[in-house]
Amino acid sequence: MQKINRDQKVRHFHQAKWDEPIIFELHKSGERGVTLPMVEESIEYHVGDGVSAIPAEMIRKRKPNLPEISQNRILRHYLRLSQETLGAAFNVEIGQGTCTMKYSPKINEAFASSAKMTELHPLQDVSTVQGMLEIIYKLDLCMREISGMDYFSFQPGSGTQSLFTMASIVRAYHESRGEGEQRNEIITTIFSHPSQAATAAVKGYKIITLYPDKDGFPDIKKLKAAVSDRTAGFVVANPEDTGIYNPRIKEFTKIVQEAGGICYYDQANANGLLGITRAKEAGFDMCFFNLHKTFSTPHACGGPATGALGVVDKLKEFLPGPIVEKQGENYSLNDNLTHSIGKVRSFQGVPQTVLRAYAWIRSLGAEGLKDVAKVAVLNNNYLYHKILKIRGADAPYIKGKRLEQVRYSWEQLTKDTGVTTDDISHRMADFAHHYWSSHHPYVVPEPFTLEPTESTSKADLDEYIASLTYISNEAYTNPEVVKSAPHNSTIHRVDEQDFFGNPEKWAITWRSYLKKIKKTETINS
Repeated sequence: MQKINRDQKVRHFHQAKWDEPIIFELHKSGERGVTLPMVEESIEYHVGDGVSAIPAEMIRKRKPNLPEISQNRILRHYLRLSQETLGAAFNVEIGQGTCTMKYSPKINEAFASSAKMTELHPLQDVSTVQGMLEIIYKLDLCMREISGMDYFSFQPGSGTQSLFTMASIVRAYHESRGEGEQRNEIITTIFSHPSQAATAAVKGYKIITLYPDKDGFPDIKKLKAAVSDRTAGFVVANPEDTGIYNPRIKEFTKIVQEAGGICYYDQANANGLLGITRAKEAGFDMCFFNLHKTFSTPHACGGPATGALGVVDKLKEFLPGPIVEKQGENYSLNDNLTHSIGKVRSFQGVPQTVLRAYAWIRSLGAEGLKDVAKVAVLNNNYLYHKILKIRGADAPYIKGKRLEQVRYSWEQLTKDTGVTTDDISHRMADFAHHYWSSHHPYVVPEPFTLEPTESTSKADLDEYIASLTYISNEAYTNPEVVKSAPHNSTIHRVDEQDFFGNPEKWAITWRSYLKKIKKTETINS
C-alpha cells in the first residue's frame, strides 16, 4: 500500500467509475418507486376523483414514456452518477473561464427550497405574493446602490439574455428618437465576452471590434476613429476577460455618449468591484450582473439563472415589463411602460435565484460586500504571482497587478514540450481539479483563465498551484503522461471535433437517441 505524504500538496485521487446505464435502460415495466393511494370515498363524493373533470382535449392520447423504476434502484443510479463528476462541492474550484464560481451558503439553499418558494405560482394574484414582490423590490434597491443605476429588472434569464435585452433597449431608444436606421453600429472589444458582439448582431447591428494596445487596454485612439453618427452604442466588460481593468473607462463612455450612443456594461463578473467602483461613476447608461456569479447563487448546470439588468432613469420606460414598484405599504407590478421592449422571458424570472442573492447581500452588508472584493483581488494576485513562477506559464500584457481573474497562457510550454492547454485540462482532472481553458477563438495562445474569488483559502490555492507546477514538470520530463491524460477519471478522451462538432452524433433526449439508433440500424441493414 502506497504511503501518502500529507505534507505534499498534490492530492492523490481516483474518480469512481460505474458502468452505469442511462435511466431509460433501467426501466422495468410495472416497477414503482411510490404507489399512490386511491382517492378516499368521502373526498371523491365532494370533489370527484380528480381525473374525470379534466377536459378531454387536455388528456394525453398516449401515456408519457417515462422509466418505471424502484426507489432503491433510482437512488443507487443517481448516487453513482454523482460520484462520476467534479463540482464545487467536491474539489478545489478556481473559476470556470470567465464564470465566477464561489461557495453558495447552504442556508440560502434552505430558504430557496422551502415550501413558501417551491409552491409559488406565477399566475397567483398580486395580493397573495406580497412577500416575494417585496424581496424583488428590495433586491432592486440593493442593486441600485451597488451600481448607481435607477431601476432594475430581474426578468432576463442569463447574462447573454441581459446583453440581448440591452441591445434591444438601445435599438428601441434610437427608434423612439427617429434614428433607428441611421445608428446601426455597436462598438465592443476583443476581450469582452463573445455574447456582447453576438447579441448585438442578432439585433441587426454591424459590430466594430476594438483590439488592445501594447499593454492590453482597449485602444482609445481606435475608439475615437470608430465613433460617428452611425454609432448606436458601446458595450464592454471592465475588467475584461484578461482581468485587466481599464482606468480610463469614463473617457470611453464620454466619447461614445457625445456621439449620441448608449453605453452598456457587462458586469457579469463584478467580484473585484463591489463597493469600490460603480457603473454610474464610470458613465454607463445600463449594466447587468449575473446573480449566479457575483451574488453567489449556483450556476445549476447552466440554469436556472438571472441577469439583473439596471438602467438610468431615461431608459426606465424601455425596460421589459412588468417591474415591481411600491405603493404605500403594498407592492405592485407596473406593466405600463411607455416604450417597453416587451417581455424577454415569462413572468418575473426565477424567484429562488432572486431570494438567494438577496439573502447573500443582506448577510454581508455594505462592508461585507467590499470585503468580498478585497479578498477576491488579494486571492487573485497571490495566484497570479505564483503561476508566473511556473515553468512555461505566462500572463500576456501589462505586468504587476490584476483584478479578480487572469487569462494566462501556456504558449512557451507548448513550444517547448508540445503539451497544450487542453492536455493540461485533462491532466488536472487526475488531481481532482476543474480547469478551464478559455473562449474560442484563442486570442491569447494556449490560454487558461482562473478566478479564485473570495471563497478560496490560501491552502486551496497552494494545492491548485502545486498541481499546476507538478504537471508543468511532467510536461518537461515526460510529456506523454500529460498528452495521454486523464488516467484517473471516469472516461478517457472524447474526440471533440468528431463528436461535439458533428450534429449527427448528438442525442439530447432519449427519443432522439432511439430515432438515431433506428436510423443507423436501417442504414446498416
